[in-house]
Amino acid sequence: MKKHPSTFWLTGLSAAGKTTLAHALADSLAAAGLACQILDGDVVRQELCRDLGFSREDRCENVRRVAQQCRKINEAGTWAIVALISPYRADRARARQIVGESKFFEVHLATPLSVCEARDPKGLYRKARTGDIANMTGIDDPYEVPLNPELRLDTGTQPLAECVAAAIGLLRLGDIA
Repeated sequence: MKKHPSTFWLTGLSAAGKTTLAHALADSLAAAGLACQILDGDVVRQELCRDLGFSREDRCENVRRVAQQCRKINEAGTWAIVALISPYRADRARARQIVGESKFFEVHLATPLSVCEARDPKGLYRKARTGDIANMTGIDDPYEVPLNPELRLDTGTQPLAECVAAAIGLLRLGDIA
């Protein structure tokens, strides 16, 4: 049974639903009396990683810093929930090593690009399609789909409550969703 503070690593395209799921998971964990902290990609970019761009090297460093932070959070007795595109398999594997195999749950939000583009809350896909921004994951930069995540969800077809229940089910903590 995995009851020790661990890390949920939510990966997927922009607008796949990572932040929404992260907050819903945090609410469920908090309701069960478990302390948790969300590391959202946008917030991380403004704070911990404000000096980084979107090159492959910078994305790699972004993931490394977030993983280091997760390890510290877990060691302090708190659950970490990461909502980060983290497009490269090697970087996610390295994050798993940094956090620790038994404390790392990779959750792939496999929401199709068409759904993410239709949502496009920040207008990033539109800007990428018109050439106003470069290195947009899924458009002109690759997203390497996880081969063996602990969980795969599609927020385009699965309700949020179902996604939360599936993620909480990974922990074998009983019915806390």
